[in-house]
Amino acid sequence: MQNPFKPTAGATPPDLIGRAGLLDEFEYGLRQGSGAPGLLTIITGSRGIGKTVMLSAAEAIARSQGWAVVSRTANPGFLARIGDDMLRLIDEFGDGPPTRKITAFSAAGFGLTTQLPQERVPDWRRTGEELLRLLDEKGTGLVITIDEIHAVDRTEISQLAADVQHFIRDGLPIGLVFAGLPSAVSDLLNEGVATFLRRADRINLHEAAIAEVTASFLELFSEGGIEVSADLMSEAAEATEGYPFLIQLVGYYLWMEADRAGWTLGADSVRTAIAAAQRRNTLVVVESALSDVSEKDREFLDAMAEQDGSSTAAQIGHIIESRPNVVSKYRNRLIAAGLIESAGYGKVDFAIPGLRQYLRAQARP
Repeated sequence: MQNPFKPTAGATPPDLIGRAGLLDEFEYGLRQGSGAPGLLTIITGSRGIGKTVMLSAAEAIARSQGWAVVSRTANPGFLARIGDDMLRLIDEFGDGPPTRKITAFSAAGFGLTTQLPQERVPDWRRTGEELLRLLDEKGTGLVITIDEIHAVDRTEISQLAADVQHFIRDGLPIGLVFAGLPSAVSDLLNEGVATFLRRADRINLHEAAIAEVTASFLELFSEGGIEVSADLMSEAAEATEGYPFLIQLVGYYLWMEADRAGWTLGADSVRTAIAAAQRRNTLVVVESALSDVSEKDREFLDAMAEQDGSSTAAQIGHIIESRPNVVSKYRNRLIAAGLIESAGYGKVDFAIPGLRQYLRAQARP
């Protein structure tokens, strides 16, 4: 049996631990059609919490119900590529020529230039309307998923949202699912289309329960014929802190150690796997998350790292020698960036496993 764990961004894990029911409203919306609340969904959470995996799950649900899916990452020019995808779907479901191809894109007017005769050159909204009416006639619709909206030009994402709102008003079968860091979602809701987007279903991803992680590990390793005690599986689950990407990393390295040890796991093998997973998490998640923080943000995080648990505003303010209003500004900014999270009234804690340990190690002389 091959290693079932997938510690790669966006890869579908063997078990969506702690995610049961989160997409129920979206699935119900697919059955109801245009205007159903679940067809407009925004998924948020810190880095590595499983946003892309949830998008993939939504896409699979949509396809299982016969809906067409267009999936894109929000890098520059993504709107033109969605238009290209729409044109291909029109050719697939309709009678259009198979040679249709987008050759240019105008960001200002959101117009498309194609190789079709001039009278058939559509703009983006017209392309969408043509496709959606075609799908509606067939009793289905279109779901568009957009990942990493924190990396996109706000003009494009706002135009997409405005056009989707237009489609909904016309009763066309359209679904839109975004995923991004909390800061990106907050910014997006402050754009000109905020009233429309604020009606979206919000899925805020959090850590899975350790008991669920333990149960999943026990089941998967048992199915793989790997001998390991429940106590060691519990230790491995604790090391993940319920963090989806770390769950996949720990599981992956546990499976690799079992392969090396003749399909059995002892204490040394489990701890070797945990250490390897934590090193990989530091490289892929922690260092990446810190790459674009300001010097002042870093001072705030370093002050938090001096505490063993959650930190109060007073503790942080004392360490960085700042007034409460300044502390509050950095606190809100770091929460929005998905680096820290509220831990009760007036308290914050790290949102990414391994971040405290990394900051402490960096601070050592």
